[in-house]
Amino acid sequence: MDLNANFDRRAVIRPGEYQWRPSPVAGVERMMLDRIGDEVARATSIVRYAPNSTFPEHTHGGGEEILVLEGAFGDEYGSYPAGTYIRNPIGSSHSPSVGPEGCTIFVKLHQHSEKEKNRIVIDTRAAQWQPGLVPGLSVLGLHELEGERVALVRWAPYTQFQQHMHLGGEEIFVIEGTFFDEHGEYPRGSWIRSPHLSEHTPFTREDGALIYVKTGHL
Repeated sequence: MDLNANFDRRAVIRPGEYQWRPSPVAGVERMMLDRIGDEVARATSIVRYAPNSTFPEHTHGGGEEILVLEGAFGDEYGSYPAGTYIRNPIGSSHSPSVGPEGCTIFVKLHQHSEKEKNRIVIDTRAAQWQPGLVPGLSVLGLHELEGERVALVRWAPYTQFQQHMHLGGEEIFVIEGTFFDEHGEYPRGSWIRSPHLSEHTPFTREDGALIYVKTGHL
């Protein structure tokens, strides 16, 4: 399967365009955002676990990156409430399980560097945020390696950022509120992938926004 597989093209998916597909395991559904490959793939997805569901033990051949969006995700190493960020390195394995509230996660597979050796777990709701480049922005850095950066960015209402170029591309998932730029409006649950050397001028309106941002990886 090739889905949004041309990284030289801008790709946008909003919640009204979601098409949930069953996974091979009952109780687990996926909304595929981009994908190169079949069941084992370089993939970016939103995954929804039904209450009390489980997923078989599996090994992360290319690493796994998770942001828990709703509910609580779990495995044999712990329970991870909404707001938890996890990086499982290449060669790691686990057996996911979910309790009575179920959960929804944003997940990226087969996108790790071989230089990443350690498992990372960050409770973003308890972490120390830093001021951003303009008033109204707060930033929580999550990962940085070989030019790739991952962060959460909180935008206060009516925050304006300058026009800028995406060296190495940019990928955004809107966690809360509504994000805007000159190309459109992106409500909670929207995914935007902008190619290398693309530009935009982002801003927020009355509800502000919280976004996941990855840069330098395209």
